[in-house]
Amino acid sequence: MIVWDLIERIQKMKGKRHTTEERIRILRKADGGKSILDVCREHNISEQTFHRWKREFGMMEVSQAKRLRELERENARLKKIVADQVLGMEILQEALEKKL
Repeated sequence: MIVWDLIERIQKMKGKRHTTEERIRILRKADGGKSILDVCREHNISEQTFHRWKREFGMMEVSQAKRLRELERENARLKKIVADQVLGMEILQEALEKKL
């Protein structure tokens, strides 16, 4: 029981993780007329966090954020493919050098 209490306490200290879409929705609330302080209190984030998100996501819309995430996933997949091919080419090159 003590272990579970400790785990819960650590998770609360860690803070809530917001998705990109949630961050953009929070930023739009401030654009919609609410003060930044009110939005920060409502979502339990610091002003510094709010401004960092604003710098990062600026005028991005939720649909754009989803597209960005898809492109980042595709980019990571392609990088992995290239890395695998380069590794395969290096292995072949080493094998050829050993034969000579």
